[in-house]
Amino acid sequence: MSETQWQKSSYSTDGNECIELARSAGVVLMRESDTPDLIVTTTPVKLRAFLLGAKNGEFDHLT
Repeated sequence: MSETQWQKSSYSTDGNECIELARSAGVVLMRESDTPDLIVTTTPVKLRAFLLGAKNGEFDHLT
């Protein structure tokens, strides 16, 4: 079994406060670097929809 290859954004600092992504068996895995054992799974289509929504400000009212 191969080890999951996690990727951080190039904008992340050296600290443990960033989202990491990986791909496995056609799904996208997400985790926070400070809690690596908690993994969220989604599809590439759903992740794309979320990212487009975030870029368009659909979630700004939550911050």
